[in-house]
Amino acid sequence: MPTPPDPAALYPDVAGCGSLATALRAEAEGCLGGEPVTASISDPLRHATVASTLPHRKPLQISAWSYERRWSIRGEEPFQGMPLIDGRTDDLAQVARAARAWHEGAPLNDIRQAAPFVHLTGRFEVPDNDPARLTESEWQGMRQEAADLEYAWQETYQNLIEAAHAEPALRALYPFTSHWALRFSTTTRPDLTVVGPCLSANSDGTYGVGRGIISQDLGQFATAQEAVAVAVRQLSSGLGPTTLGG
Repeated sequence: MPTPPDPAALYPDVAGCGSLATALRAEAEGCLGGEPVTASISDPLRHATVASTLPHRKPLQISAWSYERRWSIRGEEPFQGMPLIDGRTDDLAQVARAARAWHEGAPLNDIRQAAPFVHLTGRFEVPDNDPARLTESEWQGMRQEAADLEYAWQETYQNLIEAAHAEPALRALYPFTSHWALRFSTTTRPDLTVVGPCLSANSDGTYGVGRGIISQDLGQFATAQEAVAVAVRQLSSGLGPTTLGG
């Protein structure tokens, strides 16, 4: 891989300000103030964070790309460290608008209205860390991720996620993926308690059910609904509602 260019060459305006944090404050016309924006100690031209007034939001992470002039953002909730928003743009003014809205505690949809490059992950905020709501939020995030995929088997994978979500026994469990296999837990992140089999969407349009991540030893099926039905029959009885992990 070639050596990346000097950040000062890609971002001369940022270099002129001394740090990405200072450049963001300038773009926000002072509205971000001095305290919420923190420059990276190790790489101040490429990384900064913006604190939020809401305790259930981690500081927004802002990073400059190494090989082309572009910035990425990621805004997480603190209990699980899962993203609520992300996005990438070559417009620093839009980054500043997103940062200001995140800092001020604007609703997620309003952040996207303020800065259209912002991508909503589908997760919603759960200030009290209620495990049932965290589970619901993660399902919404997984459904959004499946809808956003651009791979050739996107439709197959989305069908699997939607079929699993439509089944009450699986919808009550916390979903996660490992090697693109859909799995389930009785606890939320950060400490998952795995239960039941793995469901997979195959490149040939079929669906697999297996005891392991890669295996399909419990069968291969033509429809997502058939695979989900087999997975439900493999669940232990009396799993109960999800609880907080960790």
